[in-house]
Order: sequence, then structure tokens, then C-alpha cells
Amino acid sequence: MTFTAQIKVMPLKELLDPQGKAVKSGLDNLGLNNVQDVRIGKNIVLQIEAASADSAKATAEEAAKKLLANPVMEMFEVSIS
Repeated sequence: MTFTAQIKVMPLKELLDPQGKAVKSGLDNLGLNNVQDVRIGKNIVLQIEAASADSAKATAEEAAKKLLANPVMEMFEVSIS
């Protein structure tokens, strides 16, 4: 079966997010002052051929750990459909 893995990668909450700060500043300049914080991340979609959803999730998590996310600076979440 083919499964779709969505991997959401975000900067760790403890770290500064320069892109998020720049977007927040831009929103403030546009008069959208009710936005409290902005965090910029990435969404990665993988099509995985696997025997089960658990196997597909394991593959996606391995890909995220080894290549797609930097564990020093980022966290990730994997969902399978």
C-alpha cells in the first residue's frame, strides 16, 4: 500500500525564529497588531510504499531524524494517512 506521510518541522520553542520575527514585524506594519507571535516551519509530504501504517510512520520518522529535521534546532511531528 501507498501511504502519505506529513512531516511538520518547527523550530524549537526555546530558540529564536528570525523568519517568524520578520513576518511578525511585517504584520505589525500592516496594522495586524493582534497577532501575538509567528513561528515559521516547513511541511514535508512523502509518499511511502509500506505494508502497514506503522511501517510507513517508522520510515517517515527515520527520514525526519536522519535528513529532514535538525534535532539541535528543530522538532518534528509525523502523521500518516
